[in-house]
Amino acid sequence: MTAEMHVLAATEFLAERSTTLTSVGWIGYVIIGAIAGWLAGKIVNRGSSGILVNIVTGVCGALLGGFLLSFALNTEAGGWWFTLFTATLGSVLLLWLLRLVRKD
Repeated sequence: MTAEMHVLAATEFLAERSTTLTSVGWIGYVIIGAIAGWLAGKIVNRGSSGILVNIVTGVCGALLGGFLLSFALNTEAGGWWFTLFTATLGSVLLLWLLRLVRKD
């Protein structure tokens, strides 16, 4: 097997295994993203941010958390509460990583 075949096999495995889809939908992602971004800001003791920053942080956190959790759990079957947990967890991780990079 060549190196290209290994990379292709690994890419196909990751694409098949990782999914950030849930049963919530896009409107749900925006609502949950706002809540998760706000919660994550409170957890990592970040100053108050606007609703748009909370939504962006929460949605990006949901994608990050969903990607990471999809390797261990079936994230597609999750509902509102699981998505909120995933988004909050991902948002906290995202804010923590940003804090490390920016050295606040």
